[in-house]
Amino acid sequence: MLVNGSAGSPCRAEVRALNTTCSSPELSAKASVISMSVGIMSNGLALFILLKSYRQVHTKTRASFLLFASSLVITDLLGHLIIGGFVLFVYSSQKEWDVFDPHRILCSMFGACMVFFGLSPLFLGSLMAVERCIGVTRPLFHSTAVAAHHMRRLLGLSWLLPALVAVLPVLLRRPYRVQSSRSWCFFHMERPLDWLDVLLPLLFSGLGLLALLLSIICNALTSCALLQSRLKRRHLFRTTSYHLEMICQLLAIMMVSCVCWGPLLLRVITLSFRSRQEAETHSLLMTVRMATWNQILDPWVYILLRKAVLRKLYMLVHRVWRVRSVELRLWQSSMQRSSVDTSRSQPSTGGFRGTPLSDTAIKSIS
Repeated sequence: MLVNGSAGSPCRAEVRALNTTCSSPELSAKASVISMSVGIMSNGLALFILLKSYRQVHTKTRASFLLFASSLVITDLLGHLIIGGFVLFVYSSQKEWDVFDPHRILCSMFGACMVFFGLSPLFLGSLMAVERCIGVTRPLFHSTAVAAHHMRRLLGLSWLLPALVAVLPVLLRRPYRVQSSRSWCFFHMERPLDWLDVLLPLLFSGLGLLALLLSIICNALTSCALLQSRLKRRHLFRTTSYHLEMICQLLAIMMVSCVCWGPLLLRVITLSFRSRQEAETHSLLMTVRMATWNQILDPWVYILLRKAVLRKLYMLVHRVWRVRSVELRLWQSSMQRSSVDTSRSQPSTGGFRGTPLSDTAIKSIS
């Protein structure tokens, strides 16, 4: 998803007074181009790394994980290309929807792509978390009962279900609407006509939050199982190492999805249960901008959290920690030596432990 709405001339006065997201069309168009370019380059690099790793893999468990990861990156890449193309076309047409799209056919396609490329990464992330949870907690069942064609069917299902949700408003004659910033299309969020206008946004947000919750639960179970097996030393280090790499990537994807998508999903639910004003629906634009960063940050998880990069980072931290600990020990030993030298150099005072008494004083005492 790549939306940077602005107000420009179409931005209404009441919206401009209540919200500061109304900026110049040129600035928003440049921001969209930059976001689109960065997303395409990031996803392209991550896809190259994943395909290279997929050719070198020899285990079934890692192959299924890389299949899902590559599908996630491809989905993000297509989302940048397709939605970015819609956004650039809208800006190049000066956001005159009545001129270039009088029948709202393009708006329906725009809104359907927003929903599809929004739910698909969340579903793929939860599917990866479930697959890793089964592979770690039930390895025998995963190796015997879960075959490659099962993975491909689940992958197709993770694309089919968002596609059905995306075309549902068109099938139910509740088409997508141009939002108040006139730069993007989404569900009918202003003054719903009936219960269908409330149900469709709730279905989108409910499925997205359910996918996030499933990812959190499965990643928590996988992390606990890996920690327990590591403490009990049930598996070899080599067997656990790539599990740790995959769970680090899954945790990072889950955190990125929660931070980027959580505000939008919760905001849609909030607007569905209250009387909506135009300024309130315009505030959706900020949460949509946050959601676009999900497709930019996802590929960097696979670029940065690889085993080679994690090993180098571990070695760097270990080397710095060793140097600091050696310096700390040297400083402590030098402080101890200096305190001992100081105590030896100072003359002792008090009582009869001072300077020896003279003969006259001894005679006077006796």
